[in-house]
Amino acid sequence: MSAVLDTVTPSPSDARQAREGSEALARLVDTGATDVRLRAADDGSEIVLSASVARLLRDVLARLAQGEPVVLVPQKAELTTHQAADLLGVSRPHLIKLLETGQIAYRKVGVQRRIPLPDLLRYREANRAVRLKALEELQEQAQALDMGY
Repeated sequence: MSAVLDTVTPSPSDARQAREGSEALARLVDTGATDVRLRAADDGSEIVLSASVARLLRDVLARLAQGEPVVLVPQKAELTTHQAADLLGVSRPHLIKLLETGQIAYRKVGVQRRIPLPDLLRYREANRAVRLKALEELQEQAQALDMGY
């Protein structure tokens, strides 16, 4: 199994089924069920999921129901520069500048860079907080200048 699993982009039919599955799981998990039993429609085989796994599946299905592509990545995964740039929504050259200036930790495997997912997520959250603070300051300035915002 690769470090990063394939992206699932739902078709309209997938989105409809995901919505139904998400709603059904929400009803079960939100009512305090400790385990959830799933049965295959074709052969009747069953699996049992703990409440925490069922909540995770509900959240994934909810995203798919909204038509959002979903990628599952193990928490300890190391990403390539291409994958990391995609996750941040930046260009690969910009990401490499972030790596080389020490803003995001990485290690080299031969000539390739590998970025630990936890470090990348920390950077993303810190960057989001800085952007939110700047936006709040701009909003305060606009209100102080009575710009109608």
